[in-house]
Amino acid sequence: MNPRPVVPCANGAVARRHAILYARVSSKDQEKEGFSIPAQQKLLRSYALSHHLTILQDFVDVETAKRAGRTAFGEMLTFLRQHRETCRVLLVEKTDRLYRNLNDWVTLEELNLDIHLVKENVVLSAGSRSSEKFMHGIKVLMAKNYIDNLSEETRKGMLEKAEQGIWPSCAPMGYRNVLGPNGKKIIVPDPEMGPLITQLFEWYATGLYSFRELIAMGRTVGLRLPHTKGAVNKSTIHGILRNLIYTGDFVWSGKTYHGIHQPLVSRELWERVQQVLEQRDTAKHRKVKREFAFSRLIKCGHCGCSLVGEIKQERYIYYHCTGYKGKCPERYVREEVLEERFAELLERLHFDEDVLQWVTGALRQSHEDEKRFHDQALARLQAEYGRLQTRLDAMYVDKLDGRIDAAFYDRKAAEWQVGQTRLLRSIEEHQAANHSY
Repeated sequence: MNPRPVVPCANGAVARRHAILYARVSSKDQEKEGFSIPAQQKLLRSYALSHHLTILQDFVDVETAKRAGRTAFGEMLTFLRQHRETCRVLLVEKTDRLYRNLNDWVTLEELNLDIHLVKENVVLSAGSRSSEKFMHGIKVLMAKNYIDNLSEETRKGMLEKAEQGIWPSCAPMGYRNVLGPNGKKIIVPDPEMGPLITQLFEWYATGLYSFRELIAMGRTVGLRLPHTKGAVNKSTIHGILRNLIYTGDFVWSGKTYHGIHQPLVSRELWERVQQVLEQRDTAKHRKVKREFAFSRLIKCGHCGCSLVGEIKQERYIYYHCTGYKGKCPERYVREEVLEERFAELLERLHFDEDVLQWVTGALRQSHEDEKRFHDQALARLQAEYGRLQTRLDAMYVDKLDGRIDAAFYDRKAAEWQVGQTRLLRSIEEHQAANHSY
């Protein structure tokens, strides 16, 4: 395949065309000789010199486990779109350095470039033969298959580590990644942050501190985010307190595993924290002392904030703007005035008998469906809870008879008890649902 013809200048010299260079490497490729960024750049620059190409800009992507994605690839596309008239040549080592998916292929096709795949000795352009494009398409699919297979193998490897009780990802706050005796990365308590995580659980378990107070207390003792070293926020603390990994167990792909890492809190302490979290979450949604007729139905016509009800002199109900967006000049309005306005609007509404019967039937059916859903869910959850309890009882007998050892019993019992705790929470939620019509 040949690139576009070289055009000589009037003085006999060869006119140089503009090009850009793209190089990409992953952390694994970086270890292999010849795949490094400098090696790719050296090859492409040498090629550009011999083919009378002037490189306007280099675009480099380095992919690691902590930094996914291809920022430079997107910047390269932007550059090419902005320089459509002056730069139409792209230099890259080979097919799998350029494409990660089929969308990349389609995007570059639309830009109508001359793509030089240097190691493959191929130049693709709008004038390339259909057979050349066909072979290139096969290489793109092979590159995508390689990446998909690599991703699949990575997921399988992480699942295998989880089944061995090894946390398969980056260490959560309070732990750090180290190489274990078998050469695999494991997590161990961070000597500085680990004790602070334990302290965080102990503080919250007392029920005496709010999240805002925990943030301030954590800042005082030096609790910081591992990478940015910034102060922890409410969502970070909530995530920590909900994370089972600090008990020695962890959840991966929806399944609970018994970890080999050292726990930072006991299971009892973690459960107490969950109870405090549940109680406070319930308290947030408790009913107000009095429900006003127009609560959550009307907004202020001046600033758009909600109107809230208030009782004056223990008998008169007034509504006023919350003033959430700032002081609002609108005055109070009596509930009787709102009733008159609503009555005027409702009087304009008219439902045919057929429509009224349809709405009534739909409401009843909706209620029946909701009640059936809760009943079925309760039956399913209670059956699952009973199944786990049967397993626990049978396994305890096996332990007493010596058919299984104590370590296996403790590991499986802890896993199933976590499942039972979650089931109980779900059962309570369905039982607390309002079934009245």
